[in-house]
Amino acid sequence: MAGAFAVFVTGTGTEVGKTVVAAVLAHALAEEGKRVAVFKPAVTGLEEEGETDHALLRRASGSDQSDAEIAPYRYGPPASPHLAAAIAGEEIDPGRLREAAQAAAASADTIVCEGVGGLLVPLSPSYLVRDLAADLGYPLVVVASPGLGTINHTLLTLESARTAGLEVAAVVLNPWPEHPSEIESSNRETITTLGKVRVETLPRLDLGDPSSWPALRL
Repeated sequence: MAGAFAVFVTGTGTEVGKTVVAAVLAHALAEEGKRVAVFKPAVTGLEEEGETDHALLRRASGSDQSDAEIAPYRYGPPASPHLAAAIAGEEIDPGRLREAAQAAAASADTIVCEGVGGLLVPLSPSYLVRDLAADLGYPLVVVASPGLGTINHTLLTLESARTAGLEVAAVVLNPWPEHPSEIESSNRETITTLGKVRVETLPRLDLGDPSSWPALRL
């Protein structure tokens, strides 16, 4: 993996479309003929209906990784990973996460990692998503909603990342409307200027048809 493309996708919070953006990145790389590995430290909410995050990442990337190789920890309740693990009577092991991510990367040309929630979400009582991102050392892609409130959430996330010495490759506003409002357009410009960061957009997608996805490249 030396010199290969790698990225860590995080978000300003839950339900901003991190998995969608990670899937689009993975699919674009696979379309270029690369062997793509995907990784997510923990998946929660397996009790809910619909395709799981790790299943979408596998499908988008064309990977043959097992569930355990993509997501070492998987839980039923839709809760923060540290709480979901506690409910299951265990604690997430940071060493196991690092080893699993490195093993996934070693078997591919490129790896797309997706965090859980935002950077300050605890994976264990003393280990945050930000800690894992720093340990892996991959550039960040920050996913944010385009609407009201996103400036504060996004700039706080950028500050948190840079405080930990993390490189931010881009912000992706998702889903970007076909006809953005004045607020949405201003948000994009303001985040670009104040955050000193590249800001991309991703329209709402048909997740069942990867061939229709735009090629989001960094």
